[in-house]
Formats: sequence, C-alpha cells, structure tokens
Amino acid sequence: MTFFTNVWSTLSKYYSFFLEGVQNTLILAFFTVLFGTMLGILLAVAKLSNFKPLKGLATAYIEFFRGTPLMVQLMFIFYGLPMIGVTFPDVPFIENFQRFAAGIVAMSLNSGAYVAEVIRSGIQAVDVGQMEAARSLGFKKSQSMIMVVLPQAIKNILPALGNEFVTVIKESSIVSVIGIADLMYRTNGVKAKNYKTLECLFIAAMIYFVLTFVSSRLISLMERRMRRGHK
Repeated sequence: MTFFTNVWSTLSKYYSFFLEGVQNTLILAFFTVLFGTMLGILLAVAKLSNFKPLKGLATAYIEFFRGTPLMVQLMFIFYGLPMIGVTFPDVPFIENFQRFAAGIVAMSLNSGAYVAEVIRSGIQAVDVGQMEAARSLGFKKSQSMIMVVLPQAIKNILPALGNEFVTVIKESSIVSVIGIADLMYRTNGVKAKNYKTLECLFIAAMIYFVLTFVSSRLISLMERRMRRGHK
C-alpha cells in the first residue's frame, strides 16, 4: 500500500509536470504522423513508379531509415546538422522550438519510411481495374492515383496507420535525450525532485497506456464507421 500511496502523493503534487509532458507528447506525435504520412505517400508512389532512378532513390531511403536506429537519426539531425551549417530557425514565442523541430523532423523521416511500406501495400491491394477504369474516363495517371486509388488504399490501411500513431506515441519518449519536455522528460524531472523512481515510472507507464488505449479505441471506431459507410 505504501507504493500506491507514494504514487498518489507524487501525482497530486506534480500533476502539472505530467500534464505538460502529455501535451508535448501529443503535439509531437500529431505532427510526426501528419508529416510522416505525407512523406510516406510520396515515397510509396515513388517506389511504385516505373522511373527507375526515382524508384531506386525511394527504396534506398526506406531501407536506410528502417535499417538504422531512431536514436542515431535523432542525434544526427539535432547535433550533426548544425555542424555542417544547417540549423532550425528560432521562434521567440515557442519555447525550445529548435529542439521540437529537430524531434519532429527526425521522427517524421523515420515514420515516413514505415508508412511508405504500409501505403505501398495498400495501393497494390487495390484492384488494377480501378486505375484502368479511371484512365478510360480520361484521367491522367497522377489524377487516377490521387482521386481513385489512394482514397481506397487509405481506407484499407487505416488500422495500420492507426498502429503507427500508437507506435509514435510510445517512441516519442526517445526525444527526451535532446531536452524536449515530453512525458518521459518531465517524469525524469519529477524523479530528480522526489527520488521516487519506481513510482514516477509507474505513473508514466500508466499515462502512456491510457494514451495508446484511447487512441486505439478511437481508430477502431473510425474503422467501423467507414466499414458501415462502405456497405
């Protein structure tokens, strides 16, 4: 009972720290999935292209970012790019914007590689007759892809994209190493104040669980509604 008493007292005293961490984690996850999905669509289309140099470039990108640790990518972007003169702009009204930008860019580049493979499989699952029918109606190939094939593919891969959002929420804890005040960073700050390591980690774990559980249920609800609408 002492453990749970300490958990409650820690949460009651430092709840504002945890709330700020949750807010920053959700902001980071939202923009990562947004930009990662946009990048993933471009990479998927490029990989399915008949233009071999473009296809090879997209394939190399996907294999590289899927085959190297996110930690290395994050460190390279945050510490390595400034060494070669590439820096993120400083926005006065957004605290630690450069750190946030580096975290979002690193995670979006990484997420885009995984999303690209998901979208590629979704596009290939759409009947080829859909593209042929659109072309027969006078659509260009790009128009057919954007207006006919992609909407059907995204509907089919919505669960996988939802899983990517859940994964990003959990993996976002890695950005604490560059000083972004996400949930894990704030948890470490509370640990340094009250020295209750296990209790703080338990609180963080429960918050991550709630975030991912709620996200999963919302995605399942969207999937069911889309399935009913399709019928």
